Amino acid sequence: MRELTNLGVKAIRDGVADGSFTAREVAEAFNTAVADAAELNAFIVTTPDHALAAADAADAKRARGEDLGIMGGVPIGMKDLFATRGVQTTAASHILEGFTPEYESTVSQKLWDAGAGMLGKLNLDQFAMGSSNETSYFGNVNSPWRKEGSNAAMSPGGSSGGSSSAVAARIAPAATGTDTGGSIRQPAAFTGICGIKPTYGRCSRWGVVAFASSLDQAGPMARNVEDCAIMLEAMAGFDPKDATSLQMDVPTWEAGLDADLKGKKIGIPKEYRMDGTDEEILKSWEQGKEWLRDAGATIVDVSLPHTKYALPAYYIVAPAEASSNLARYDGVRYGLRDLPDGAGLQDMYAATRAAGFGDEVKRRILIGTYVLSAGFYDAYYTQAQKIRTLVSQDFEKAFAQCDAILAPTTPTASFPLGSLNEDPLTMYLNDVFAVPASLAGLPAMSVPATVNSDGLPLGLQIVGKPFDEQGVLNAGLAIQQRAGFDAQPEKWW
Repeated sequence: MRELTNLGVKAIRDGVADGSFTAREVAEAFNTAVADAAELNAFIVTTPDHALAAADAADAKRARGEDLGIMGGVPIGMKDLFATRGVQTTAASHILEGFTPEYESTVSQKLWDAGAGMLGKLNLDQFAMGSSNETSYFGNVNSPWRKEGSNAAMSPGGSSGGSSSAVAARIAPAATGTDTGGSIRQPAAFTGICGIKPTYGRCSRWGVVAFASSLDQAGPMARNVEDCAIMLEAMAGFDPKDATSLQMDVPTWEAGLDADLKGKKIGIPKEYRMDGTDEEILKSWEQGKEWLRDAGATIVDVSLPHTKYALPAYYIVAPAEASSNLARYDGVRYGLRDLPDGAGLQDMYAATRAAGFGDEVKRRILIGTYVLSAGFYDAYYTQAQKIRTLVSQDFEKAFAQCDAILAPTTPTASFPLGSLNEDPLTMYLNDVFAVPASLAGLPAMSVPATVNSDGLPLGLQIVGKPFDEQGVLNAGLAIQQRAGFDAQPEKWW
């Protein structure tokens, strides 16, 4: 039997269903792998009992001849932004340390109902604010990858860095992520895995700790396109508890996978050829065009003229929404309470938030509060919303000429931890190719393409029309089949 931890979602599900191995054997193998990978710091909390209980339930169902569900017997990692009943949920922040919800997020409940089990809660950038997984109160996540000839700790990307690290290191077959401005796609690209942000509203936000409510969207991270399709099918669906949830049937994305792109047009946005983009990334983009041509697609040039304004607009809209959402963390109802001797209510608010929030979270709250203030609202926030509309209109015009868009996922490969800490603007530029699709609420996916001269993974991004996750997955599958990406990090942990 192959090493069980080398198997992905589909292989585990089908193997459990046909009796090749038991779900309990799978859960035990991954629980051991998680325990042995403490140096990655991918998990904030591990829940081996949850994984085993779900596995035993799957094995019992099989013994009774019942349907196991589309995730039956698959243990996964859960980003610690999703509320999990009876299990600490922190958003990687000191202000929520020790908070144990009495309820389950809609997305995690759907996964458990589909037969999945939980290996633990995955580390992330605090409140999902970051691109390197260095803002977590619980310490940096290490990428399992290293540059050739170097032992320097590398970034797994952010904010879903615990998710990307765990999947790439083979200590979880898949994991949930959330994407506000690239937080599924960028870490997927950095660690050589797949990740898809679905159309805004496709997955419920209920029970997910909010960062920027008009942008946040949950999605799957896994080793290949097929596994992402399966997991997204389990996660998606209408939820009356989320006012932004799409009241649409969930397509059978797994059954609809097809790498034949005959008759499809793939757009190449000229504005994405930006200064500072790594030459090897541009080369992989050219290779991606050839792969899609080989799959039968026609390559066409498109224009997204407002791309250069998307990133600054995002860093106004997202912090503005964050400053509003994070006002609820005040030391009154739950989480941290810092009450100095003789302090009044205002003093408690100030002390709690000063002690509970990290520097990056404070930075974004300050920016957000500033751009929403009376004297600056129209100058910043209103203008940013106008830019957001223009970015959406750019995509609409482009999709009149093509079925999907191919672009790099990131401007560079992964970088050493600590190398950009003193330069938040350069850190923010990591999301330059990811943010436009987020502002427009479009489905977008990163698929591993190749490794660079340092031996680090590079990803390609496919952006699709609203609700066309199938088209995105199919183009991703076409790239996956031609790239033949099978590189794995060498185990050092």
